[in-house]
Amino acid sequence: MYISTKYLHVFLDIGDALLSSGAEIFRVEDTLNRMGYACGATQMNVFVITSSIVITMEFPEENVRTQTRRIRKTGGNDFEKLEKLNNLSRQFCQNPMSPEELREVFDQIDKVVPTQTGKLAGSILAAFSFALFYGGNLWDALLAGLAGILIWGAQRHIRKYCMNEVTFQFVASFLAGCFICVMARLFPALHVDKIMIGDIMLLIPGLMATNAIRDILIGDTISGVMRFIEAMLLAAVLALGFIGAIFLIGRIG
Repeated sequence: MYISTKYLHVFLDIGDALLSSGAEIFRVEDTLNRMGYACGATQMNVFVITSSIVITMEFPEENVRTQTRRIRKTGGNDFEKLEKLNNLSRQFCQNPMSPEELREVFDQIDKVVPTQTGKLAGSILAAFSFALFYGGNLWDALLAGLAGILIWGAQRHIRKYCMNEVTFQFVASFLAGCFICVMARLFPALHVDKIMIGDIMLLIPGLMATNAIRDILIGDTISGVMRFIEAMLLAAVLALGFIGAIFLIGRIG
């Protein structure tokens, strides 16, 4: 196998991991370009959008090699993995390694997944804090934290059965909304709006929308528009899920 082909396979995996961890489009392109030139390529052309990566490499005394990767998983945020991948790319640019060595280091980074305990604690703390921040009392914040546990459980156990992120967003928001509305029926002193705001912050695609606008401003129009549309669609079904829960519990009550 040609050395360019070996590097291409690893670079595509690194680009996939970067996108899946929440990296900006221009950051993925720049990282793969720099790594390609560092390993000896005379010409690098990298094209990235939210759903695809195309890399063309040219090495001395080799034919031009092009490979494409369809990105299935996007929209996630794993900043610890993102930092490790950035450190790997800097290390590689300073001291290039063989494709086999690069693959070994990358696999060690890629196989590490965030602990569920950390995700659970983050969900509870974020929902609790935002409910207080937006004017809720302690009881509102506590219920928001309980609903945050429900959302965490949905992310862990229900997401894999949903056909896409839009479907999951609706299901998670609807379940959380139903739980909050039922508890508000049992305890009328609770402020439903403050509790829902606290839990909406767990699901709202704020970082995705921010990255989309940034992509548009720096010239990555296609990727930016795609991400912005996806963010708006996720926000719309998020609102629809909570609205559906309010109407359903209201009619039952």
